[in-house]
Amino acid sequence: MIFGVFFLLTTALQAQQDSVWTLEECITHALEKNIQVRKSEISNERYQYYADQSRAQLFPSVNASLLQNYNWSKASGGSGYNGMNGSNVSMNSSVTVFNGSRLTNQIKQAELDIQAGQYSLEIIKESISLSIMNAYLQVLYAGEQVRNTERQIESTTGQVELAAERLAIRLISQADYAQVRSQLASEKLNLANARSQLAIARVNLEQLMELPVSDDFEIAFPDPEEMVNQNRKPDVAEVYMTALGIKPQVKNAEINKEIAALDEKIARAGYFPVLSASAGAGTSYSSMMTDPYFDQINNGITPSLGLSLSIPIYQRKQVRTSVAVAQLSYQDAGLSELNTRNELRKSIEQACLDVISAQADYEASVENYQATSESAALSDEKFRQGIINSVDYLVSKTNLILAESNLLQSKYNMIFSYKVLDFYSGIPLSL
Repeated sequence: MIFGVFFLLTTALQAQQDSVWTLEECITHALEKNIQVRKSEISNERYQYYADQSRAQLFPSVNASLLQNYNWSKASGGSGYNGMNGSNVSMNSSVTVFNGSRLTNQIKQAELDIQAGQYSLEIIKESISLSIMNAYLQVLYAGEQVRNTERQIESTTGQVELAAERLAIRLISQADYAQVRSQLASEKLNLANARSQLAIARVNLEQLMELPVSDDFEIAFPDPEEMVNQNRKPDVAEVYMTALGIKPQVKNAEINKEIAALDEKIARAGYFPVLSASAGAGTSYSSMMTDPYFDQINNGITPSLGLSLSIPIYQRKQVRTSVAVAQLSYQDAGLSELNTRNELRKSIEQACLDVISAQADYEASVENYQATSESAALSDEKFRQGIINSVDYLVSKTNLILAESNLLQSKYNMIFSYKVLDFYSGIPLSL
């Protein structure tokens, strides 16, 4: 009995622990369930089949045929028909000996398609990972906003109770008391909005993870103070050189350029003759002959060997046009590669600038919050002592709420900017 209760408690505790998702677990689950990822994986399997088929073109093809026929002809001088039957058996094989390296280039191209598919898959995964991280941070931000608002309500509730006591002994007016209560009502409305934003952020994260929306969904809340104000001084050139060597979009653009170069070589193969070799053997049987079936089959075997040379002379500009179009495609692929590198550089420049700006904004927000917090504490004490009226107190309270909100927003902006910079530097996304 005791063991059973212990087992149930342990199972319940484990289930509760399993329901708390870390950022890494959210990303892993999203990548496993995302439809675009799975479709890309299927496409990559298709590329593998195409590559196997391209390599198989180097081997001879073998075909066999068997023909059994029955014929009737009208007998000479009579009204009846005479029947006969016959069999033909043959086997043929052919192989391309030379076609201007078309087959070998097609094999190279198919293998590059596999690599390009893998890099395309990595691009999708990185995009999803960034979206999950952003959504995860939004949940953290909204959750901390809720806790801050709850603390504000707790503080204002105490002031309302104090104001009620003063109203009872006629130290403040009914208007002053109403203003303090109005502030409490406003903060409760802010709490409702903050909880709504938290719910929206959670739903967004769950949907990105392809999870059904559930009230039991919870994420781990790491200490954000450990991730802020790292005083980074990112070097754009250094981060850019690192990203060029690891980012899948760059690798994908490079491979697409190689594929385009092979397209031109494949097109140029149309200028060259095609040499093919063939071999075969055949035999036949006819009921009109007197020899037994197997004797006719054995004696009638006729092997053959042959070479075929197809020489292009005039193809109505098909090959020339194919080559010209392939050259244009190669130039287009080169421009696409250059554009990919430029876009990556711009993104990294923006990410480095965001880090510097976010750090400066955070430091200013901290300084503003500290000054506003000290001022609010003095105003709070003065209000308790009846030195200032409710208007001055509420102004101080509002300034503190704004300063705290700005500090919270600047903190998570800085964390996000750090993680984006880590992303371009090849550091795994984690909190």
